[in-house]
Amino acid sequence: MSEPRIVIIGAGPTGLGAGYRLQELGHEDWVILEANDYVGGLATSFTDEAGFTYDIGGHVMFSHYSYYDDLVDKLMEEYTELQREAWVWMEDRFIPYPFQNNIRDLEPQTVYDCVTGLLEAQRQEHNPTNFGEWVQAVMGSGIAKHFMLPYNFKVWATPAELMNFVWIGERVSVVDVNNILRNVILGEDQVSWGPNNSFRYPRQGGTGFLYNKLRTFIDHNLHLETRVASVDPVAKEVRTSDGRVWPYDVLLNTMPLNRLIGCTESVPDAVRGATEGLVWSGSHIVGVGIDRPANSTKNWIYFPEPSVPFYRVTYLSNYSPYMTPEPDQTLFLTETSRSAHKPEDADTIVERVVDGLVSTGLMEEEDRNRIATTWLCSPDMSYPVPSVGRDAALGTIQPWLREQGIWSRGRFGAWLYEIGNMDHSTMQGVEFVNQVLLGEPETVWIPRGEGGAGEGIR
Repeated sequence: MSEPRIVIIGAGPTGLGAGYRLQELGHEDWVILEANDYVGGLATSFTDEAGFTYDIGGHVMFSHYSYYDDLVDKLMEEYTELQREAWVWMEDRFIPYPFQNNIRDLEPQTVYDCVTGLLEAQRQEHNPTNFGEWVQAVMGSGIAKHFMLPYNFKVWATPAELMNFVWIGERVSVVDVNNILRNVILGEDQVSWGPNNSFRYPRQGGTGFLYNKLRTFIDHNLHLETRVASVDPVAKEVRTSDGRVWPYDVLLNTMPLNRLIGCTESVPDAVRGATEGLVWSGSHIVGVGIDRPANSTKNWIYFPEPSVPFYRVTYLSNYSPYMTPEPDQTLFLTETSRSAHKPEDADTIVERVVDGLVSTGLMEEEDRNRIATTWLCSPDMSYPVPSVGRDAALGTIQPWLREQGIWSRGRFGAWLYEIGNMDHSTMQGVEFVNQVLLGEPETVWIPRGEGGAGEGIR
Protein backbone atom coordinates (compact mmCIF):
# COMPACT_ATOMS: atom_id res chain seq x y z
CA MET A 1 0.00 0.00 0.00
CA SER A 2 1.76 3.13 -1.20
CA GLU A 3 -1.03 5.42 0.07
CA PRO A 4 -2.66 3.64 3.01
CA ARG A 5 -5.65 5.07 4.82
CA ILE A 6 -4.38 5.57 8.41
CA VAL A 7 -6.60 6.03 11.44
CA ILE A 8 -5.02 7.11 14.73
CA ILE A 9 -6.83 6.66 18.02
CA GLY A 10 -5.80 9.28 20.57
CA ALA A 11 -4.17 12.73 20.40
CA GLY A 12 -1.60 12.28 23.14
CA PRO A 13 2.14 12.54 22.43
CA THR A 14 2.16 9.34 20.34
CA GLY A 15 -0.81 10.23 18.16
CA LEU A 16 0.37 13.80 17.70
CA GLY A 17 3.89 12.60 16.88
CA ALA A 18 2.45 10.30 14.22
CA GLY A 19 0.29 13.07 12.79
CA TYR A 20 3.20 15.47 12.66
CA ARG A 21 5.36 12.95 10.82
CA LEU A 22 2.56 12.16 8.34
CA GLN A 23 2.15 15.81 7.37
CA GLU A 24 5.92 16.19 7.28
CA LEU A 25 6.11 13.40 4.71
CA GLY A 26 3.19 14.84 2.74
CA HIS A 27 0.86 11.88 3.36
CA GLU A 28 -2.73 13.14 3.43
CA ASP A 29 -5.02 10.15 3.98
CA TRP A 30 -5.24 9.99 7.78
CA VAL A 31 -7.27 11.15 10.78
CA ILE A 32 -6.80 11.37 14.54
CA LEU A 33 -9.79 10.51 16.73
CA GLU A 34 -9.64 11.99 20.25
CA ALA A 35 -12.26 11.43 22.93
CA ASN A 36 -11.43 14.59 24.90
CA ASP A 37 -11.88 18.23 23.88
CA TYR A 38 -8.12 18.83 24.22
CA VAL A 39 -4.87 17.23 23.06
CA GLY A 40 -1.85 15.97 24.97
CA GLY A 41 -3.29 13.11 27.04
CA LEU A 42 -1.45 12.81 30.35
CA ALA A 43 1.05 15.41 29.08
CA THR A 44 -1.53 18.17 28.84
CA SER A 45 -1.71 21.14 31.22
CA PHE A 46 -4.58 23.09 32.77
CA THR A 47 -4.91 26.64 34.09
CA ASP A 48 -7.48 27.17 36.83
CA GLU A 49 -9.70 30.18 37.38
CA ALA A 50 -7.14 31.68 39.74
CA GLY A 51 -4.53 31.66 36.96
CA PHE A 52 -2.27 28.84 38.24
CA THR A 53 -1.07 26.30 35.65
CA TYR A 54 -0.76 22.59 36.39
CA ASP A 55 0.67 19.52 34.71
CA ILE A 56 -0.76 16.05 35.31
CA GLY A 57 2.25 14.97 37.34
CA GLY A 58 5.84 16.12 37.58
CA HIS A 59 6.92 16.25 33.92
CA VAL A 60 10.25 17.57 32.69
CA MET A 61 11.62 17.73 29.16
CA PHE A 62 14.71 15.74 28.33
CA SER A 63 15.33 13.46 25.41
CA HIS A 64 17.13 10.43 24.03
CA TYR A 65 16.46 11.31 20.37
CA SER A 66 17.78 14.00 18.02
CA TYR A 67 14.49 14.04 16.06
CA TYR A 68 12.56 14.85 19.23
CA ASP A 69 15.13 17.47 20.24
CA ASP A 70 14.77 19.17 16.86
CA LEU A 71 10.98 19.05 17.14
CA VAL A 72 11.03 20.63 20.60
CA ASP A 73 13.41 23.32 19.36
CA LYS A 74 10.94 24.10 16.58
CA LEU A 75 7.87 24.20 18.83
CA MET A 76 9.16 25.62 22.11
CA GLU A 77 10.15 29.18 21.37
CA GLU A 78 10.85 30.22 24.96
CA TYR A 79 11.88 27.93 27.76
CA THR A 80 13.81 27.74 31.00
CA GLU A 81 16.88 25.53 31.40
CA LEU A 82 17.35 23.96 34.81
CA GLN A 83 19.88 21.80 36.59
CA ARG A 84 18.01 19.18 38.56
CA GLU A 85 17.81 19.77 42.28
CA ALA A 86 16.01 16.75 43.66
CA TRP A 87 15.81 15.59 47.26
CA VAL A 88 14.42 12.85 49.47
CA TRP A 89 12.59 13.70 52.70
CA MET A 90 12.86 11.07 55.40
CA GLU A 91 13.71 10.93 59.07
CA ASP A 92 12.71 14.61 59.25
CA ARG A 93 15.51 15.80 56.97
CA PHE A 94 16.41 16.34 53.34
CA ILE A 95 18.98 14.09 51.71
CA PRO A 96 20.16 14.38 48.09
CA TYR A 97 18.64 12.24 45.35
CA PRO A 98 19.20 9.43 44.51
CA PHE A 99 18.81 8.04 48.03
CA GLN A 100 20.89 4.93 47.50
CA ASN A 101 23.98 7.03 46.73
CA ASN A 102 23.56 9.63 49.48
CA ILE A 103 22.77 8.06 52.83
CA ARG A 104 25.42 9.70 55.04
CA ASP A 105 23.11 12.22 56.76
CA LEU A 106 20.58 9.67 57.99
CA GLU A 107 20.39 8.26 61.51
CA PRO A 108 23.51 6.18 62.31
CA GLN A 109 21.47 2.98 62.67
CA THR A 110 19.90 3.56 59.25
CA VAL A 111 23.32 4.15 57.66
CA TYR A 112 24.63 0.98 59.33
CA ASP A 113 21.66 -1.05 58.08
CA CYS A 114 22.13 0.22 54.53
CA VAL A 115 25.90 -0.38 54.37
CA THR A 116 25.90 -3.81 55.99
CA GLY A 117 22.89 -4.88 53.94
CA LEU A 118 24.65 -3.93 50.72
CA LEU A 119 27.86 -5.72 51.75
CA GLU A 120 25.92 -8.86 52.64
CA ALA A 121 23.95 -8.79 49.39
CA GLN A 122 27.11 -8.56 47.32
CA ARG A 123 28.52 -11.67 49.02
CA GLN A 124 25.53 -13.73 47.93
CA GLU A 125 24.46 -15.21 44.63
CA HIS A 126 20.95 -14.22 43.61
CA ASN A 127 18.41 -15.20 41.01
CA PRO A 128 15.56 -12.72 41.57
CA THR A 129 12.14 -13.50 40.12
CA ASN A 130 10.44 -10.19 40.88
CA PHE A 131 11.20 -6.56 41.66
CA GLY A 132 11.13 -7.08 45.43
CA GLU A 133 13.74 -9.82 45.20
CA TRP A 134 15.80 -7.70 42.78
CA VAL A 135 15.90 -4.81 45.27
CA GLN A 136 17.08 -7.12 48.05
CA ALA A 137 19.70 -8.71 45.79
CA VAL A 138 21.12 -5.50 44.29
CA MET A 139 20.78 -3.03 47.16
CA GLY A 140 20.56 -5.16 50.26
CA SER A 141 18.06 -5.44 53.06
CA GLY A 142 18.77 -2.02 54.61
CA ILE A 143 18.18 0.12 51.52
CA ALA A 144 15.22 -2.11 50.67
CA LYS A 145 13.65 -1.65 54.09
CA HIS A 146 14.28 2.04 54.60
CA PHE A 147 13.63 3.39 51.13
CA MET A 148 13.21 1.24 48.03
CA LEU A 149 10.30 -0.96 49.06
CA PRO A 150 8.19 1.68 50.87
CA TYR A 151 8.85 4.32 48.22
CA ASN A 152 8.06 2.08 45.27
CA PHE A 153 4.85 0.92 46.90
CA LYS A 154 3.83 4.57 47.23
CA VAL A 155 4.65 5.15 43.54
CA TRP A 156 3.18 2.04 41.96
CA ALA A 157 0.45 1.25 44.51
CA THR A 158 1.48 -2.33 43.83
CA PRO A 159 3.51 -4.68 46.06
CA ALA A 160 7.05 -5.15 44.76
CA GLU A 161 6.70 -8.92 44.63
CA LEU A 162 3.93 -8.51 42.02
CA MET A 163 6.23 -6.52 39.69
CA ASN A 164 8.98 -7.61 37.31
CA PHE A 165 12.33 -5.80 37.09
CA VAL A 166 13.05 -5.70 33.34
CA TRP A 167 11.94 -2.04 33.32
CA ILE A 168 14.78 -0.83 35.54
CA GLY A 169 17.33 0.44 32.99
CA GLU A 170 17.98 4.13 33.60
CA ARG A 171 14.92 4.43 35.82
CA VAL A 172 16.65 3.24 39.00
CA SER A 173 20.16 4.12 40.11
CA VAL A 174 21.93 1.01 41.29
CA VAL A 175 24.59 1.37 43.96
CA ASP A 176 28.03 -0.11 44.50
CA VAL A 177 30.15 -0.42 47.61
CA ASN A 178 32.77 2.12 46.54
CA ASN A 179 30.19 4.84 45.91
CA ILE A 180 28.34 4.30 49.14
CA LEU A 181 31.55 4.23 51.18
CA ARG A 182 32.78 7.43 49.55
CA ASN A 183 29.48 9.01 50.54
CA VAL A 184 29.51 7.75 54.12
CA ILE A 185 33.22 8.05 54.93
CA LEU A 186 34.43 10.87 52.67
CA GLY A 187 31.19 12.87 52.66
CA GLU A 188 30.91 12.95 48.86
CA ASP A 189 27.34 13.40 47.59
CA GLN A 190 26.50 12.03 44.16
CA VAL A 191 23.65 13.93 42.56
CA SER A 192 24.35 13.94 38.82
CA TRP A 193 22.96 10.49 38.05
CA GLY A 194 20.27 10.02 35.42
CA PRO A 195 19.24 11.38 32.02
CA ASN A 196 17.22 14.26 33.48
CA ASN A 197 19.98 15.88 35.56
CA SER A 198 19.43 18.87 33.29
CA PHE A 199 16.17 19.66 31.57
CA ARG A 200 14.12 22.31 29.81
CA TYR A 201 10.63 23.55 30.53
CA PRO A 202 8.27 25.87 28.58
CA ARG A 203 8.17 29.39 29.98
CA GLN A 204 4.39 29.49 29.58
CA GLY A 205 1.63 26.90 29.43
CA GLY A 206 3.27 23.95 31.16
CA THR A 207 4.22 20.79 29.27
CA GLY A 208 0.89 21.04 27.47
CA PHE A 209 2.23 24.05 25.57
CA LEU A 210 4.37 21.76 23.44
CA TYR A 211 1.43 19.58 22.39
CA ASN A 212 -0.86 22.51 21.76
CA LYS A 213 1.80 23.86 19.39
CA LEU A 214 2.11 20.43 17.79
CA ARG A 215 -1.64 20.44 17.25
CA THR A 216 -1.36 23.41 14.89
CA PHE A 217 0.38 21.17 12.35
CA ILE A 218 -2.32 18.48 12.37
CA ASP A 219 -5.53 20.34 13.22
CA HIS A 220 -7.06 19.76 9.78
CA ASN A 221 -7.00 15.98 10.40
CA LEU A 222 -7.95 16.09 14.09
CA HIS A 223 -11.42 15.17 15.40
CA LEU A 224 -11.92 16.09 19.07
CA GLU A 225 -14.75 14.75 21.24
CA THR A 226 -14.86 11.70 18.98
CA ARG A 227 -14.84 8.67 21.24
CA VAL A 228 -14.14 5.23 19.81
CA ALA A 229 -17.00 2.80 20.42
CA SER A 230 -15.70 -0.28 18.59
CA VAL A 231 -13.04 -1.58 16.23
CA ASP A 232 -13.81 -4.19 13.57
CA PRO A 233 -10.47 -5.69 12.46
CA VAL A 234 -12.15 -7.85 9.79
CA ALA A 235 -13.93 -4.99 8.03
CA LYS A 236 -11.09 -2.64 9.06
CA GLU A 237 -13.41 -0.03 10.47
CA VAL A 238 -13.47 2.11 13.59
CA ARG A 239 -16.90 3.16 14.83
CA THR A 240 -17.24 6.19 17.07
CA SER A 241 -19.95 6.98 19.60
CA ASP A 242 -21.47 9.59 17.28
CA GLY A 243 -22.35 6.83 14.81
CA ARG A 244 -19.67 7.55 12.24
CA VAL A 245 -17.58 4.83 10.63
CA TRP A 246 -13.88 5.35 9.86
CA PRO A 247 -12.38 2.80 7.44
CA TYR A 248 -8.66 2.16 7.62
CA ASP A 249 -5.88 0.18 6.03
CA VAL A 250 -3.59 0.66 9.03
CA LEU A 251 -4.64 1.55 12.57
CA LEU A 252 -2.47 3.19 15.24
CA ASN A 253 -3.98 2.81 18.67
CA THR A 254 -2.81 4.86 21.65
CA MET A 255 -5.74 4.31 24.02
CA PRO A 256 -5.05 1.86 26.88
CA LEU A 257 -4.38 -1.58 25.46
CA ASN A 258 -6.95 -3.30 27.66
CA ARG A 259 -9.64 -0.87 26.49
CA LEU A 260 -8.71 -1.44 22.86
CA ILE A 261 -9.12 -5.19 23.27
CA GLY A 262 -12.33 -4.61 25.20
CA CYS A 263 -13.96 -2.71 22.32
CA THR A 264 -12.51 -4.78 19.47
CA GLU A 265 -14.62 -7.40 17.70
CA SER A 266 -13.59 -10.98 16.85
CA VAL A 267 -10.83 -11.14 19.45
CA PRO A 268 -9.65 -14.70 20.24
CA ASP A 269 -10.29 -15.85 23.80
CA ALA A 270 -6.56 -16.20 24.50
CA VAL A 271 -5.93 -12.58 23.51
CA ARG A 272 -8.89 -11.25 25.44
CA GLY A 273 -7.88 -13.29 28.46
CA ALA A 274 -4.31 -11.99 28.30
CA THR A 275 -5.50 -8.51 29.30
CA GLU A 276 -5.86 -9.86 32.84
CA GLY A 277 -2.06 -9.66 32.99
CA LEU A 278 -2.14 -5.88 32.44
CA VAL A 279 -2.01 -3.98 35.74
CA TRP A 280 -2.17 -0.24 36.29
CA SER A 281 -2.49 2.40 38.98
CA GLY A 282 -4.34 5.69 39.10
CA SER A 283 -3.48 8.83 41.00
CA HIS A 284 -4.63 11.99 42.68
CA ILE A 285 -2.69 15.02 41.43
CA VAL A 286 -3.16 17.90 43.87
CA GLY A 287 -1.94 21.44 43.26
CA VAL A 288 -1.63 24.01 46.03
CA GLY A 289 -0.97 27.68 45.22
CA ILE A 290 0.26 29.95 48.00
CA ASP A 291 0.59 33.72 48.24
CA ARG A 292 4.22 33.87 49.26
CA PRO A 293 7.63 33.21 47.61
CA ALA A 294 8.92 29.64 47.40
CA ASN A 295 12.08 30.44 49.40
CA SER A 296 13.66 27.35 47.86
CA THR A 297 15.51 26.36 44.68
CA LYS A 298 14.36 22.73 44.83
CA ASN A 299 12.77 21.11 41.78
CA TRP A 300 11.13 18.11 43.39
CA ILE A 301 11.22 15.94 46.53
CA TYR A 302 10.51 12.24 47.08
CA PHE A 303 8.64 10.98 50.15
CA PRO A 304 9.06 7.27 51.01
CA GLU A 305 7.46 7.34 54.44
CA PRO A 306 3.74 6.55 54.93
CA SER A 307 3.11 9.57 57.17
CA VAL A 308 2.16 11.68 54.12
CA PRO A 309 -0.03 10.57 51.20
CA PHE A 310 2.11 11.89 48.34
CA TYR A 311 5.22 10.21 46.97
CA ARG A 312 6.52 13.29 45.16
CA VAL A 313 6.13 17.05 45.44
CA THR A 314 7.22 19.35 42.63
CA TYR A 315 7.98 23.04 43.11
CA LEU A 316 6.23 23.83 39.84
CA SER A 317 6.65 27.56 40.35
CA ASN A 318 10.44 27.03 40.24
CA TYR A 319 10.18 25.66 36.70
CA SER A 320 8.93 28.93 35.26
CA PRO A 321 7.76 32.25 36.75
CA TYR A 322 4.65 32.04 34.58
CA MET A 323 3.17 29.00 36.33
CA THR A 324 1.63 31.41 38.85
CA PRO A 325 -0.48 34.46 37.99
CA GLU A 326 1.57 36.82 40.13
CA PRO A 327 5.26 37.06 41.06
CA ASP A 328 6.39 35.73 44.44
CA GLN A 329 3.76 32.99 44.58
CA THR A 330 4.47 29.29 45.17
CA LEU A 331 2.87 26.39 43.35
CA PHE A 332 3.24 22.87 44.71
CA LEU A 333 2.20 19.86 42.62
CA THR A 334 1.80 16.63 44.57
CA GLU A 335 1.30 13.06 43.36
CA THR A 336 -0.47 10.28 45.25
CA SER A 337 -0.95 6.87 43.66
CA ARG A 338 -4.00 4.67 44.18
CA SER A 339 -5.16 1.16 43.40
CA ALA A 340 -7.02 -1.73 44.98
CA HIS A 341 -3.83 -2.41 46.94
CA LYS A 342 -3.65 1.23 48.05
CA PRO A 343 -7.00 3.03 48.11
CA GLU A 344 -6.91 6.81 48.61
CA ASP A 345 -10.05 8.76 49.49
CA ALA A 346 -10.70 11.45 46.88
CA ASP A 347 -12.93 13.43 49.26
CA THR A 348 -10.13 14.00 51.77
CA ILE A 349 -7.00 13.97 49.59
CA VAL A 350 -6.64 17.76 49.25
CA GLU A 351 -6.92 18.27 53.01
CA ARG A 352 -4.45 15.42 53.65
CA VAL A 353 -2.01 16.85 51.13
CA VAL A 354 -2.07 20.28 52.80
CA ASP A 355 -1.54 18.63 56.19
CA GLY A 356 1.39 16.70 54.71
CA LEU A 357 2.98 19.81 53.24
CA VAL A 358 2.79 21.43 56.68
CA SER A 359 4.10 18.38 58.57
CA THR A 360 7.13 18.08 56.27
CA GLY A 361 7.97 21.79 56.53
CA LEU A 362 7.26 22.69 52.90
CA MET A 363 4.45 24.88 54.21
CA GLU A 364 4.30 26.73 57.49
CA GLU A 365 1.20 26.57 59.64
CA GLU A 366 0.45 30.20 58.75
CA ASP A 367 0.54 29.27 55.06
CA ARG A 368 -2.87 27.66 55.41
CA ASN A 369 -4.27 31.20 55.42
CA ARG A 370 -2.16 32.08 52.38
CA ILE A 371 -3.58 29.36 50.12
CA ALA A 372 -4.81 31.08 46.97
CA THR A 373 -6.08 27.98 45.19
CA THR A 374 -6.15 24.19 45.21
CA TRP A 375 -6.60 21.87 42.24
CA LEU A 376 -7.39 18.17 41.96
CA CYS A 377 -7.05 15.89 38.95
CA SER A 378 -7.60 12.16 39.47
CA PRO A 379 -6.77 10.09 36.36
CA ASP A 380 -7.90 6.50 36.64
CA MET A 381 -4.83 5.32 34.75
CA SER A 382 -1.48 6.98 35.46
CA TYR A 383 1.13 4.20 35.47
CA PRO A 384 1.18 1.01 33.37
CA VAL A 385 2.62 -1.28 36.04
CA PRO A 386 5.39 -3.67 34.93
CA SER A 387 3.69 -6.58 36.62
CA VAL A 388 5.08 -10.11 36.68
CA GLY A 389 2.47 -11.15 34.10
CA ARG A 390 2.83 -8.15 31.81
CA ASP A 391 5.34 -9.46 29.30
CA ALA A 392 3.52 -12.73 28.74
CA ALA A 393 0.33 -10.74 28.18
CA LEU A 394 2.03 -8.44 25.68
CA GLY A 395 3.59 -11.41 23.93
CA THR A 396 0.07 -12.69 23.26
CA ILE A 397 -1.75 -9.43 22.51
CA GLN A 398 0.70 -7.47 20.37
CA PRO A 399 1.44 -10.14 17.71
CA TRP A 400 -2.29 -10.71 17.17
CA LEU A 401 -2.90 -6.99 16.76
CA ARG A 402 -0.16 -6.70 14.19
CA GLU A 403 -1.70 -9.55 12.22
CA GLN A 404 -4.81 -7.36 12.02
CA GLY A 405 -2.90 -4.31 10.78
CA ILE A 406 -3.06 -2.63 14.20
CA TRP A 407 -0.11 -1.00 15.95
CA SER A 408 -0.64 -0.24 19.64
CA ARG A 409 1.89 2.25 20.93
CA GLY A 410 2.36 4.96 23.56
CA ARG A 411 2.39 4.99 27.36
CA PHE A 412 -0.69 2.80 27.74
CA GLY A 413 -1.00 1.63 24.14
CA ALA A 414 2.31 -0.23 24.38
CA TRP A 415 1.89 -0.72 28.15
CA LEU A 416 5.65 -0.29 28.65
CA TYR A 417 6.55 2.10 31.44
CA GLU A 418 10.21 1.88 30.49
CA ILE A 419 9.46 3.73 27.24
CA GLY A 420 6.64 5.87 28.60
CA ASN A 421 8.29 9.31 28.81
CA MET A 422 7.12 12.09 26.52
CA ASP A 423 10.10 11.69 24.19
CA HIS A 424 9.66 7.90 24.02
CA SER A 425 5.94 8.25 23.37
CA THR A 426 6.25 10.89 20.67
CA MET A 427 8.95 8.90 18.91
CA GLN A 428 6.79 5.76 18.93
CA GLY A 429 4.29 7.69 16.81
CA VAL A 430 7.01 8.98 14.49
CA GLU A 431 8.53 5.53 14.05
CA PHE A 432 5.14 3.97 13.37
CA VAL A 433 4.83 6.28 10.38
CA ASN A 434 8.39 5.59 9.28
CA GLN A 435 7.72 1.87 9.30
CA VAL A 436 4.38 2.01 7.52
CA LEU A 437 5.38 4.52 4.84
CA LEU A 438 9.15 4.07 4.57
CA GLY A 439 9.70 0.49 5.72
CA GLU A 440 12.09 1.58 8.47
CA PRO A 441 12.31 -0.58 11.62
CA GLU A 442 11.06 0.66 14.98
CA THR A 443 13.83 1.26 17.50
CA VAL A 444 11.95 2.73 20.47
CA TRP A 445 9.18 0.20 20.95
CA ILE A 446 10.34 -2.98 22.69
CA PRO A 447 8.73 -6.34 21.87
CA ARG A 448 8.06 -8.22 25.09
CA GLY A 449 6.87 -11.73 25.72
CA GLU A 450 7.68 -15.26 26.71
CA GLY A 451 10.85 -16.42 24.96
CA GLY A 452 11.11 -13.16 23.04
CA ALA A 453 7.58 -13.39 21.66
CA GLY A 454 6.96 -10.54 19.32
CA GLU A 455 10.52 -10.36 17.95
CA GLY A 456 9.35 -11.45 14.54
CA ILE A 457 6.87 -8.59 14.20
CA ARG A 458 9.29 -5.80 14.78
